[in-house]
Amino acid sequence: MQQTIRFIKSADGVRLAVATSGSGAPLVKSANWLSHLEFDWQSPVWRHWFRFLSADRRLIRFDPRGCGLSDWDVADLSHEAQVADLEAIVEASDLEQFPLLGISQGGAACIEYAVRHPERVTQLVLYGCYSEGWAQRGDEARRHGEALVELIRQGWGQENPAFRLLFASLFIPDATNEQVRWFSDLMRTTTQPEIAARIIEAFGQINVRPLLPQVKVPTLVMHARGDARIPFEQGRLLAAEIPNARFVSLESRNHILTENEPSWGRFCEIFNDFMGLAPAAGESIAEPAAPVDLTELTARENAILRLVAQGSANNEIARRLFISEKTVRNHLTNIFEKLGVDSRSKAIVAARDRGVS
Repeated sequence: MQQTIRFIKSADGVRLAVATSGSGAPLVKSANWLSHLEFDWQSPVWRHWFRFLSADRRLIRFDPRGCGLSDWDVADLSHEAQVADLEAIVEASDLEQFPLLGISQGGAACIEYAVRHPERVTQLVLYGCYSEGWAQRGDEARRHGEALVELIRQGWGQENPAFRLLFASLFIPDATNEQVRWFSDLMRTTTQPEIAARIIEAFGQINVRPLLPQVKVPTLVMHARGDARIPFEQGRLLAAEIPNARFVSLESRNHILTENEPSWGRFCEIFNDFMGLAPAAGESIAEPAAPVDLTELTARENAILRLVAQGSANNEIARRLFISEKTVRNHLTNIFEKLGVDSRSKAIVAARDRGVS
């Protein structure tokens, strides 16, 4: 799979680099920091994300101002400018309706865009996002943010990798050595130390929390429970204050999910289910099963199916029902057989068709 890169002009004349990959219905990904359209396309930290998001879709993403292939030397790095850039990308891409994906601070721009243009956003997915920047979360978060800004100014461009290793540990603490090296190189390739510090300062000023009750589009919020970069509570807050948002916790310490961890597979499954996508090319599609009376399921099977429909993983189900994961798997085999399905995602669809959620 290849991507094509083009450039557009923002409202204030900043050149923004835009990448398109895959084909099909559009998916727009808002910009997140530490982005370089060419470098991260090859990176073991990010490439599995973009390959997945480009499968059976036309993924549109862009480098934010100050980063990657977009203009670095710009005066305005504010949240307001980021929202305006997202609007410019959508207009330049000639899109009418589309799902919108926000990762990390990119979620704040997505939230504001969805409130301004609810008629255009079909679904909103927020992964590892927040509504309140670090300077809005109390004294401890403010001190931590200010210290990080100073560390960036002093350590970003040094040959000694110690600072970059520290930074990588916040984003991907469970990464492999290869992933850490790529992440370190991405830091140096993406932008300059002073610009990076200004970007982090701008993140601290983000506050879209008052907009959350105004989000009217179907919303999925996913957040890693052990995320060391963005507190888990920020994800819960989003889901609690966006009307009817669905919240899914992922068992990971990584802010950027790595390809081989179980939570990455779960992210993909839940994302596709929320998008209502058809099976990928080559996957067989079973004939529709006859409607199943859920009274045919045992009380335990009904309880497990309900948790599956809510997005719970097997270990979560086992913990909540005080049974082993093996027992959960055995029950799922029986549930699949009774529902006439052959995968977890199809079981979720069947459950929801029957009012289980």
